[in-house]
Amino acid sequence: MLKKLYYPLFLGLLLSNQLAFAQLPDFTYLVKKSGAAVVNVSRVQKEKEPAQMGGIPQIPEGAPPELEEFFRHFFRGQPGFGGRNFVPRESKSLGSGFIISSDGYVLTNHHVVKDADEIIVKLADRRELEAKLVGSDPRTDVALLKLDAENLPIVKIGAVESLQVGEWVLAIGTPFGFEQSVTAGIVSAKGRSLPGDNYVPFIQTDVAINPGNSGGPLFNMNGEVVGMNSQIYSRTGGYMGLSFAIPMNVVMNVVEQLKTKGKVARGWLGVQIQDVTRELAESFGMKRPHGALVAKVIPDSPAKAAGLKIGDIIVEFDGKEIEVSAELPPIVGMTALNKKVPMKVIRQGNKKSINVKIGLLPEQDDVRLADSSTKSGVKTNNRLGILVSDLNGEQREQFQVLKNGVLVQTVDKGSAREAGIQRGDVILQIKNNVIRDVADFDRIVKSLPAGKSVAVLIQRLGNPVFLAIKIK
Repeated sequence: MLKKLYYPLFLGLLLSNQLAFAQLPDFTYLVKKSGAAVVNVSRVQKEKEPAQMGGIPQIPEGAPPELEEFFRHFFRGQPGFGGRNFVPRESKSLGSGFIISSDGYVLTNHHVVKDADEIIVKLADRRELEAKLVGSDPRTDVALLKLDAENLPIVKIGAVESLQVGEWVLAIGTPFGFEQSVTAGIVSAKGRSLPGDNYVPFIQTDVAINPGNSGGPLFNMNGEVVGMNSQIYSRTGGYMGLSFAIPMNVVMNVVEQLKTKGKVARGWLGVQIQDVTRELAESFGMKRPHGALVAKVIPDSPAKAAGLKIGDIIVEFDGKEIEVSAELPPIVGMTALNKKVPMKVIRQGNKKSINVKIGLLPEQDDVRLADSSTKSGVKTNNRLGILVSDLNGEQREQFQVLKNGVLVQTVDKGSAREAGIQRGDVILQIKNNVIRDVADFDRIVKSLPAGKSVAVLIQRLGNPVFLAIKIK
């Protein structure tokens, strides 16, 4: 009797397990079909003398050269790391790439081939060919190579728009020099913004990516390339579950320009923006935080010509809704030059339509960081708990403020400190009121309503930032 009762239960569990296994993806056909178009990319650099390699973690002697390049790229700018101070006369690093045309066009990362004296591409059939660098774009980390070859296997380019979060994806590359390695995972998020990469809405995945995978393809389950593997987030130098790929719509836009012009031109609006926090949304009378808050309008820019103002919140650009500020730069960058684009902004609580003619993004200039130590001028105390002074000509040049504003000399306990105001900040606006001098500042601060958040525009180290201060 017991046997009769347990047999159907056992059979049901067995069938459910078989069904579960049957639903797991099978990548074998995809790898056989597309793996031949994935290549290894070697960069050769010839050094004239030993050089210091600072800014990367300590690397043990005998470590593979691609690990050295990986650390140099992904730990740039991070303090607390040091490197060995010897660079060989001829150094090599290894990355990945993929063939996009049968006549020899190959894609990889800019950082894989940067400063190369020679680029060698190793095909899946083990042929090694010298590649010519057609062009590269540091802002998107994309490089286009050309091989002198015909009838090469190619990948199929997929539509990033149809890619869904939670969808299975697969990477093929050369991690740590292990050729044609296959790793799989899911799409964790889309449209990610990373520090220093304003023009790339990255695809985030949990696909295992390691040194040597850079520049390799990210496939969807249809065998189409939807991204180029570029970066990981790591505290150790190895994979920690966060990988980032450049969407192929961004990559192919760069490729087309490199082929036709040899360089990349991007659309330019001419504003500095920031996210709208819950406190800032309250101070601007918004029901919920969304959009890109304009903290600075650059003189002689398309934004200035269109009438965009500091404090405007861009909520729609060319028919696309802007939820967070990071969504705006990639859209603007891919907009055609001289195109007239409609925008919707929130200005002092009211929605307004503005048309802007997109300009050409200029080359980046180094920003000189200002020193916050200054001599005290005329000061005043106030309910925010800060001491401020007028700016003289020398201070305006030092803090990169052309006109208006007061300089924060000290910050005591109170609303300003809680909001993040610091000594050396220049306060430019309070609640949409321009602060011309100390007298303006005193008058406006005295009139602020208690118990409410107000938006304060400051300039810090040459950059404008909105902060929300809760008035007590």
